Amino acid sequence: MTLMQKILSRRKLTTSIAGGVAAIAVATGGYAIANSGSSNSAQAATGKVIPFQRGQPSAATPVGQVPANFTPGTGTIVTGTAADKAKAAALAAYPGGTVNRVVLLSNGEYNVHMIGVNWPHHVFVSQDFKVVGAE
Repeated sequence: MTLMQKILSRRKLTTSIAGGVAAIAVATGGYAIANSGSSNSAQAATGKVIPFQRGQPSAATPVGQVPANFTPGTGTIVTGTAADKAKAAALAAYPGGTVNRVVLLSNGEYNVHMIGVNWPHHVFVSQDFKVVGAE
């Protein structure tokens, strides 16, 4: 076997191993994603459990106090300590979601925008970082 044939043979082996590892990683990731939303409930700010089934419509009823003049898309996106505290309060009341932004509303409350959960999409947090409502 020539030197060139040995090099090409090693490259094929390395490529095959890398492909196998990638396939395993993709399969593991798919399994993790499929099981990440297997929760059967979301906890409301009032402490009640809001049942839902995967693939079914989510609860549309607001819970607690939703600012009367709230319109999705309004407010100022905030970061830093205040945003971190609002995010922590929202996730404590509604675990399992992902917060993609925190918005300061005109009344001084925070709208914590959650994705990756069946319900709620907006969690409202007071100035003293207590969850006051959700929708």
